[in-house]
Amino acid sequence: MISPVQTSELERILEIQKLAFLEEGRLNSCMSIPPLLQTLEDISREFSLKSFLKYEDSGLIIGSVRAYQKDQSVYIERLCVLPEYQGRGIGKALLAAIEASYPDTARFELFTGSKSLKNLNFYAKAGYHKFKEENKGVLSLVFMEKRRYR
Repeated sequence: MISPVQTSELERILEIQKLAFLEEGRLNSCMSIPPLLQTLEDISREFSLKSFLKYEDSGLIIGSVRAYQKDQSVYIERLCVLPEYQGRGIGKALLAAIEASYPDTARFELFTGSKSLKNLNFYAKAGYHKFKEENKGVLSLVFMEKRRYR
């Protein structure tokens, strides 16, 4: 059900991303957040620089996540699941899979909007802890990290 994204699937990934991030935009009264503005050209450029995973059910892509490693940290981005499939463990499975893709990494980092209580709780349950908050104009972002100890 979880596998790497193919170039030919980027348009579908972008479609899912935009549908999933609509709630984030509404919560923050800002529909100009980067996940909603990203173009197919943007995501295509990003594709060669990051790991992309998808979640499929009966041949239909319903979620995705991406990440990249820099120095000793892996940065997880744009975990998204179609709204009608949320709450079924798909996001949890995608998060675990992207973390497992980096077995030698001890630190993972991600961020979400400060008003996204559902996301904050989801990441906290997955072992992430807030380490800073940053204002980006109308948005306030919460940065979270997870350390894997050996």
